[in-house]
Formats: sequence, structure tokens, C-alpha cells
Amino acid sequence: MTVPLEGTQTPIGKARVPAAIQWLYTAFMAVLVPVYWMQYGPTNFLYFCDVALFLTLVGVWTGNRLLISMPAVGILLPQVLWCADFLATCLGGRITGMTAYMFDGNRPIFLRGLSMFHGWLPFLLLFLVRRVGYDRRAFWAWTLSAWVLCIVCFTTMPPAGPEGASKLVPNNINYVWGFDDAQPQSWLPAKWYLVGWMSALAVLIYWPTHCLLIRWVPDIPDASRNPVSPRVPGMR
Repeated sequence: MTVPLEGTQTPIGKARVPAAIQWLYTAFMAVLVPVYWMQYGPTNFLYFCDVALFLTLVGVWTGNRLLISMPAVGILLPQVLWCADFLATCLGGRITGMTAYMFDGNRPIFLRGLSMFHGWLPFLLLFLVRRVGYDRRAFWAWTLSAWVLCIVCFTTMPPAGPEGASKLVPNNINYVWGFDDAQPQSWLPAKWYLVGWMSALAVLIYWPTHCLLIRWVPDIPDASRNPVSPRVPGMR
């Protein structure tokens, strides 16, 4: 005879992502992917933020903590900087110039509108990790993935330069040649810059975000490791 459990809670990591988020996010991706493919080409999906979009898509349907935690570690801080730079540019200022393309009249306004996901995706990821939990393996999983992407972009994708910077086809993907798409950085040998950039991503961006998420998300034990014993009425 099965005895119903009393006083048990759904373990973190098993919470269901609201259906509205699942379908709205999927609809957005169904629009973004073909438009980006046609306008920018498939190499555009090597950007960290685009990889984060796909991980999040799988994560919202599976509720997988690791798949949701990885993009949270990887893009929360960079996207906050993106938002700050975008607002500064709207007000006539400048922080990094990373959002200059959002004000490029040569790009269709619909295409630029799709890029506004940089503004809302970090908030969605914060909601998701709060709901399903934070997987501490995400730091190394994302860091190693980002390092592989950096090496691929450095060795096989177009470098920074005036020709690539004037086209929609992406160059200098993930800033592996410096922060200016129009020309590569010149204060370090290219390979040493790449090593420094990969190290900076891990130490200055991913690790601090990892620590903040650990502190911010409640640490509820996984039921598989700490099962709750069934309580039978009338017994102690």
C-alpha cells in the first residue's frame, strides 16, 4: 500500500518552468534563428550570447539546472555591461561602444530589434536559476566551452579588420582579436592576447558570477542525495 508523503517539498532543480515562458521563448527563437542565419550567416551562432540562447532553450523545456546555470555564469555580467552601454549611447554617451551596431542605420530595424534580447535575457536567466536552482558545475562547464569557442574563433573565423567590420558577416567573434572589430589590438602578440583574454573571462567574469549565484540562489539539497523518509500517520 502506498502511503502519501506529508510535508515534502519539490527539490530544487525539479521545479517546472512556466509554460508561458517555454512557448514565448521558443517562439522568439523560431523567429531569431532563421533571420540571423539569413542576415549574419551561421558563424554568428558562435558568439557566447547566441550559444547561451540555445542552452537556455533546451533548459526551459527540460528544467535542467546545468543547462540553465551555464549561460547564467557566462553572460550575466557581459549583458549588464551591454545594457549600460546601450543606455549610455541612447543618452549621447559611450562606455565601450559594444552596442554601436544597434544604432547602425545600414542594419534593418527589425534585425536590431531582435538583438534586444541582450537586455532581457539576463533577467530571464536570473528568474530561471532562482526557480530551478544553480548547478555549481556550471562554472567549469561554461569556462571550458568558452575557451573552446575562443580558440575556434581565433583560428578559423575572420579576424578584426576594416573589411569585415563593414559587413554583416561577423568578424572578431567573441573579441578574440581585441575590442575593436575594425582593427586588431596591437599592444600584445595575438596569441598572448588570446591567452590573457581567456584567463580574464574565467577570473574576472565567470568566477565572480559563479560566486554571486551561489550566494543568491537557495542551496536546497537534491532529493536523490538526501531523500525524505515517508511519514506514516500515527507513527514517529
